[in-house]
Amino acid sequence: MADAAATAPPVRLVVGLGNPGAKYARTRHNAGQRVVEELAVRLGAGRFATRYSGAYAEARGPQGPLALLIPTTYMNDSGSSVGPAAGMLHAAPEQVLVVHDDIDLPFGEVRGKRGGGHGGHNGLRSLVAGLGSPDFLRVRVGVGRAPQGFRGNEADWVLRAFDEPADEVQALLDAGLAMTEAVLADGIDDAIARFHARPAGERARARAERRQSAAGDEDAPDGESDPDEPTS
Repeated sequence: MADAAATAPPVRLVVGLGNPGAKYARTRHNAGQRVVEELAVRLGAGRFATRYSGAYAEARGPQGPLALLIPTTYMNDSGSSVGPAAGMLHAAPEQVLVVHDDIDLPFGEVRGKRGGGHGGHNGLRSLVAGLGSPDFLRVRVGVGRAPQGFRGNEADWVLRAFDEPADEVQALLDAGLAMTEAVLADGIDDAIARFHARPAGERARARAERRQSAAGDEDAPDGESDPDEPTS
């Protein structure tokens, strides 16, 4: 993995997606922005300035000069900020790392990705257009889907503030920051291998639990549910 990281071009631009203004600051959709704000502190970046229709700062990353950008356009126009910034930095799409919320990941999970589609995420859709390519790197911050019974659509959900405990939200942001730092230091492939790996013994435990559950189902009388199985 280290050899692959050495040959891959270094990340030149890190983007944190979100919507501008205090109204949206603590919403699920702004998880990416919050991670990049924390990254700026960790790297000792200078004060954010208004450039490229966004808040822009420069820092020294583990592999050289690094720019941080938080678009101040609305989410669905993020590409009009990121495209010009990447162009001025002469950063190819694979040198752009985007940190964003993802409802397809359960709350608390963080995953990396190299390229791919937008999955209905309006910020990513705009970035594909602005960069002229879907090949940028991503850190996906899992904010989860709306619970059953939620009145509203996906947009309503991601524009709501987190209702999970504050320490769990901070743990999510910390995990997003840790993976972002790993990508910057070691490359996306190494970060994915490390952060996507299951803890030692987890697969074996999962198999044992499935066998135990299957045995319990066989022992349960017909028409009755396993007492450990949740009921609707």
